[in-house]
Amino acid sequence: MSIFVKDVVQMAEAQLQRCGVSDAKVDAELIFRYLLNVDKMGFFKLWGTSLDDATSDRYLDLIAVRSQGMPLQYITGEQEFMGFRFSVNPDVLIPRQDTEVLVEEIVQTIQARKKRNCAVFDLGCGSGAIGISIAKLCEDAKVTASDISKGAIETAKRNAKALGVEKRMSFSEGNLFEPFQGRFRSEKFDIIVSNPPYIKSHVIPTLQVEVKDHEPLLALDGGEDGLDYYRQIMAKVHIHLKKGGILALEIGHDQARAVVEIAADYENFNDLKLIKDLAGNDRGLIFYP
Repeated sequence: MSIFVKDVVQMAEAQLQRCGVSDAKVDAELIFRYLLNVDKMGFFKLWGTSLDDATSDRYLDLIAVRSQGMPLQYITGEQEFMGFRFSVNPDVLIPRQDTEVLVEEIVQTIQARKKRNCAVFDLGCGSGAIGISIAKLCEDAKVTASDISKGAIETAKRNAKALGVEKRMSFSEGNLFEPFQGRFRSEKFDIIVSNPPYIKSHVIPTLQVEVKDHEPLLALDGGEDGLDYYRQIMAKVHIHLKKGGILALEIGHDQARAVVEIAADYENFNDLKLIKDLAGNDRGLIFYP
């Protein structure tokens, strides 16, 4: 027995709506397109056709997974960032569009400085979205990426290879600057960029199911006040920045003042720039020497 595509997709949309998925219609379509590997035009061509039972069952199984809160990006295995397609999985935080404003600022800075072989360090790289995007957009940039998660490093390596920048990137597993202690202690960079965990520990249980139950806690939890990682970064960043180097950090919408105060305690920087996201919220800080 077969069922029309339009009927099973509408059934899926209704199921997602009942489970509180905000973009039920969009997700129902995208999951179908992912399963059958068709674009939007292909999806509409199939709308009035029938679907065999086996494919229908596989589709509804994926809908059931999405209904339980699994992020769409982990189901399809990808997320677009800076116009590039990145593989994602539960080992890595799903790249957000808000982070693009920070990457754009860094790219503009590199291009304005016209520095060849600019050494960039993506600290806590996750999927590699930040560092890989910089490597793609700045042909002379040499990007180093680190993360405490082995799974994240493996994902970032795959993304670098898929996007053709693996020859200008290197990867190290370890927490923050840990990979550069010991014999690597003298390694320095022109730009250090990080999107560290910055959500307050007690806030995490209040987040959307997709985030709190499925995205990696290591990439979310910034400690009691959400500022633990900023303190750790500021304490050692001067060791790893070249003379004239800059530090770029993503921040929570209400953390700008607190992060600036942390930076002031170490007196490593003389100037800064506040970056707003697309919604007009504070999203990033660029610290200059």
